[in-house]
Amino acid sequence: MLKITSISKTFNPGTVNEKKAIRELSLHLKPGDFATIIGSNGAGKSTLFNAICGDFLTDSGRIELGGKDITFLPQHIRAKDIGRLYQDPMRGSAPGMTIEENLALAAGSGGWLSHMTAKDRKKFREQLSRLEIGLEDRMTHPVGLLSGGQRQALTLLMATMVPPKLLLLDEHTAALDPATAEKVLKITDEIVREHKITTLMVTHNMQNALDLGNRTLMMDDGGIVYDVEGEERKNLTVESLMEKFRAGAGKKLDNDRILLSV
Repeated sequence: MLKITSISKTFNPGTVNEKKAIRELSLHLKPGDFATIIGSNGAGKSTLFNAICGDFLTDSGRIELGGKDITFLPQHIRAKDIGRLYQDPMRGSAPGMTIEENLALAAGSGGWLSHMTAKDRKKFREQLSRLEIGLEDRMTHPVGLLSGGQRQALTLLMATMVPPKLLLLDEHTAALDPATAEKVLKITDEIVREHKITTLMVTHNMQNALDLGNRTLMMDDGGIVYDVEGEERKNLTVESLMEKFRAGAGKKLDNDRILLSV
């Protein structure tokens, strides 16, 4: 489904601010793969997502999605096949529009620019009720009045109403309190499994990286230093995963957020 071949990206080349953000990175996700990604700050996790989405063109390499070469496609074209959630719950939805208008926009119904039918509203209500956070009774409320967790759950629903070929979750629960984060992760897992969406999820929680999905990647210095799935992954503990990182990267994992989550 997603095939990345030897991509590299250097920002500000030839200057004192030169930064090699991605180094000859290759990755192949099969249809329906749900891979979690963990790594220190500056490892290249978000940069990888930006490269996939087309926020910039890579210096070299090739990116394919669903058998189609998207390496040089503009961002807005790629967005038709890629759903993305960010760490900030405020991104991904329109605060001045109502919940039902946001959902209509995500479903391709034009939001407030077109007339929503009773059938549309019934469908949106059913989808919202599955979140089990009471939003089905607040469909005419502005999204800006929602809590961070409610807004992130809504954004997740919006990103998957028309299931994308690829879903990118960039620490989408990091800004939420632990109880809300757990609920959003549960919803995430259910939606991804139901629609069999090929997914990449960045997380700072190592236990979540092992519990969710079917594959775990560890990144460092712009590359993937460890890639595990199947029986080997099932037998891993957080401690052994940290040791795998040390062996692959040649150093200890030193991200405070990650270590505090252990």
